[in-house]
Amino acid sequence: MTKWTASNIASQQDRAVVVTGTGGLGYEDALALTRAGARVVIAGRNAQKGAEAVAAIRHAVPGAQVRFGQVDLADLASIASFAARLAQEQDRLDLLVNNAGVMRPPVRRETSDGFELQFGTNYLGHFALTAHLLPLLKRGHRPRVVTLGSVAARGAAIDFDDLQAERSYKPMRVYGQSKLACIMFAFEMSRRSKAAGWGVESLAAHPGITRTDLIVNGSGRSSLPGMLRRFLPFLFQPAWQGALPTLYAGTDPMARDGAYYGPDGMGGMRGYPVEETPPRQALDSGAAARLWDISLEMTGANFA
Repeated sequence: MTKWTASNIASQQDRAVVVTGTGGLGYEDALALTRAGARVVIAGRNAQKGAEAVAAIRHAVPGAQVRFGQVDLADLASIASFAARLAQEQDRLDLLVNNAGVMRPPVRRETSDGFELQFGTNYLGHFALTAHLLPLLKRGHRPRVVTLGSVAARGAAIDFDDLQAERSYKPMRVYGQSKLACIMFAFEMSRRSKAAGWGVESLAAHPGITRTDLIVNGSGRSSLPGMLRRFLPFLFQPAWQGALPTLYAGTDPMARDGAYYGPDGMGGMRGYPVEETPPRQALDSGAAARLWDISLEMTGANFA
């Protein structure tokens, strides 16, 4: 691929899309997809930010088919309620982008259900959301799920003995584990979809190092990452560019089920979409199957 951009997105006319996250990458995903004709639900926790994102997209794209859907990925009941509402409002889902997340809160925090916040939101929340939306996805037109990983997953590992970081909480290590889990989920879902005949493609993508508020909102403005984000912005590529691997994975006919996409430059830190070799740990199908089973038990999700 040579400098694939959002202008290369084929018509998404009448495709039904859910993107989690109202700002940063989620906003750029939703903007590009509505521009291509998709009907997009921006799903997030904060109704005011959701309304602002919808208004901005409608201003940029006259006639945009976009709306906000309230869901808290750190609350399993909220996830179930969102999926139930969506099932009443539409009969299918063609693309689910599992994008939203939290990064490196300095102290250990928990979700409403008692999960460590990063693992519970970034991974378990999207795991449960995908399960709840699977019936709609099965009725979709060429349905795809794109789940976001991170360059932080490269040196990460799944600590099955301390998944919730109860014994030791190191923010970056726990963040990396949550994003590695997301990649493993994407690959395992692809395998299970093929085996069970769901007809749903599952891919993973990552944005490289991108200029969003994720670092500031997680680590804080005074942290080292927050200071780098504020005072050395040139180190980070713009959000529209960071969104490209996700958009490619979600829309391009050449994107492969079960593959991983990221930027092509600076070791995957910035650039334009390309298929890349996933972290070695993400290819451990035995560990992925074990993680899937544990996640079913933790969330009560059902992929039947």
